[in-house]
Amino acid sequence: MSVLDLDAEATAAVERAADALAGHRVAVLTGAGVSTDSGIPDYRGKGAPVRTPMTAQQFLADDSSRRRYWVGSHLGWRTFAAAAPNEGHRALAALEHAGVASGVITQNVDGLHVRAGSRRVVELHGTMRRVSCLHCGQVFDRRDLAVRIERDNPWITVPENVELGPDGDVLPAASDGFVVPDCSVCGGMLKPEVVFFGEYIPLEKFREAEQLVRSSTALLIAGSSLVVNSGIRLLDRARRRRLPIVIVNRGETRGDTRATVKIDAGTSEVLTVLGRELAGR
Repeated sequence: MSVLDLDAEATAAVERAADALAGHRVAVLTGAGVSTDSGIPDYRGKGAPVRTPMTAQQFLADDSSRRRYWVGSHLGWRTFAAAAPNEGHRALAALEHAGVASGVITQNVDGLHVRAGSRRVVELHGTMRRVSCLHCGQVFDRRDLAVRIERDNPWITVPENVELGPDGDVLPAASDGFVVPDCSVCGGMLKPEVVFFGEYIPLEKFREAEQLVRSSTALLIAGSSLVVNSGIRLLDRARRRRLPIVIVNRGETRGDTRATVKIDAGTSEVLTVLGRELAGR
């Protein structure tokens, strides 16, 4: 990537952002827009299909909803898990390694920041990498669970190309007869370690994110429209301390009027160029 990949307006905005962030320890907050270049769509981007994600209440209360969730989640997970970090993820990892970024707070559950090499990652909404038992607390690797699902449901097929959702799920054609995985220790109900719609972010996880912002002297927000309240709350923490705030996102966000610099462009291009600018100062 180079500055030539950005138009004149975005290039000028990147220069202003680099000036605002230079010399600071930068906390980073990312949303779904950072992962779109890895083939994972977002919920709210331009052209995104209207979706009605399953709520925690539906998942917990209804057997048929759980079957439907697990079929769709498994069909999508294979493609979701194969997604690779993109230039934006790698640029943020490089900023951390260079001592510029203090860490990444992400609203994504795809694990791509970890795979890109970021060391301090706060996964606000959890991760698809693990599944836990709601009864005994046993934790399972999602890869191991996938093997069990295919063993217990030999009819299930994993298409090479599926219409992937932001949380790695697809809408299954049918779920009748699907054997829902249970805990191999106690037989209890299993649930991916993600925050469903209708659930609150665990308090200790939000406090970890707050601490990262508190220990930093600037905030960079990338790929988030800030519709989710957790993001806007972290922005407000930074604003009250009068920290420089840079937002990188295609289209408007709820925080644009509170940003020191807003860059309306793709995150992969901007973060690559911005990272090079900051590393050279």
